[in-house]
Amino acid sequence: MEIESRSGPKTEKDVSTEDVTAPCLWSEPSRRPRRSALLRRVLVAGVAGCVVLGGVLVLLPSEEKAARPAPGPAGRAMAAAGAGAPAALPDLTVLIGEREAHLRKHPGDDESWAVLGAAYVERGLRTADSAYYPRAEQALRTSLKTRPQRNTQALTGMAVLANARHDFRGAKKWGEAALALAPKRWTAYPVLIEAYSGLGDAKGVEKALETLKELHSGAAVKARSGQVYRDRGWREDAATVLMDAAVLAEGPAQKAACLYRVGELSWERGEPAEALRYYDAALLSDPDHHPSLAAKGRALAALGRTADALRSYQNALRRQPNPEYALALGELYESLRLAPASRAQYDMLRARVKQEGVNGVNDERILGLYEADHGDPEAAVDRLRAEFKRHPSPEAADALGWALHRAGESKEGLKFATRATEKGPISALLSYHRGEIEREIGKYGAARRHIGEALRINPYFSPLLVPAAKQAMEALGDPPDGGPEQMYAPPGSTPDPIPTPKPKPKPKPKPTPTPTPTQ
Repeated sequence: MEIESRSGPKTEKDVSTEDVTAPCLWSEPSRRPRRSALLRRVLVAGVAGCVVLGGVLVLLPSEEKAARPAPGPAGRAMAAAGAGAPAALPDLTVLIGEREAHLRKHPGDDESWAVLGAAYVERGLRTADSAYYPRAEQALRTSLKTRPQRNTQALTGMAVLANARHDFRGAKKWGEAALALAPKRWTAYPVLIEAYSGLGDAKGVEKALETLKELHSGAAVKARSGQVYRDRGWREDAATVLMDAAVLAEGPAQKAACLYRVGELSWERGEPAEALRYYDAALLSDPDHHPSLAAKGRALAALGRTADALRSYQNALRRQPNPEYALALGELYESLRLAPASRAQYDMLRARVKQEGVNGVNDERILGLYEADHGDPEAAVDRLRAEFKRHPSPEAADALGWALHRAGESKEGLKFATRATEKGPISALLSYHRGEIEREIGKYGAARRHIGEALRINPYFSPLLVPAAKQAMEALGDPPDGGPEQMYAPPGSTPDPIPTPKPKPKPKPKPTPTPTPTQ
């Protein structure tokens, strides 16, 4: 989100949801007995959005003369924000505390409310604590109530918050409202790119990225470009710009996010050893980068280092009990035939999804995937139909197609699985899902092609599904000699003669009109 600062460092406490004009501000972290367990939103993408590629806080020049932030942790956080980079967590904590303190004395400062709201969102994303999101929403809405006209920083903050909650339609609405007020401010474009990606709007993503690159440059823009290139299947281009972003990173948090993304590209190519090196480098830059810690567990499992993989996953979940991490660890336990341990992780997933839902986070896709494979497929179909209607991304199409297949509706499921592979990124999981659905309905040639493609893309893509994919390929066997039946006649038969096309009849000449005799 963007920040405008005209009055120097400002702080604030959270506001009561009952009275935005007379806010009840939260106490300091050491005196927060009501803080919930740390959570992290699930990505999707992405996906996208599951990692902070650039700062949620973005410092922009004010319409009036802006005052430089005071030196110290809050100043460093504001300086990082000015470059679109994530602030260091200790600096971010100090900035939040200063704004809270300021707003206790000056509750009518709309800019400080916007700054505080943005800081809450970033804190929630970085620590996976979705309890920060209601506080962020209250702070941002207070800013909009205090200054309802031309409050671009609060509008952008609402868009960032909506993305964090996986409400991509809401993010599009707020982001486009901010853009209408200030079309030359680059900070709204990364937010809209994430929203358009979550909605499956490839044209919107392309247009927003082109404008972003015209307006700004640097690590934040390169990081966002790399993610877009990855979604388009341009892996080499994505790796190049993400490495450039890591070199240009403004701080350790931004560098870790970029290195993690490069590691993800290596993982998606089926190179766990190389991916592990990038995850380790990301953690060396920022030990608090929990996505790298969970991804490290996945890579270690692929390399056969199961005990190390379990420890890495457990450490990630101990720091950030993310539903996606719980699902991944549960499936790893299930592949090791440790049923009680896997059930414990699935129970954690359901509990975390419920808790995040209270804070406005939409985890329907991850819950639907869990239900499809480990719970109630019919319930998964109901959830994912509604989710696809809201957010028709390739990832949502894949999840719905797979749930339909698991619920016994494979023919309908194939429509969504085909859409996912044609419009989505290069993905072993998407290819496997499509191939398995095709095998179920008797499209054996297509099934052989897509399941084999999944194993070629990444032979380690899932501890549970890779063995299933190999068994499916064995059951399908080799393709028949001579190619598909429709291409060659059976041996000993006389092929049908190629019909000779009939010539088109020549058009009849139009009759020449008889001239009228003159008098």
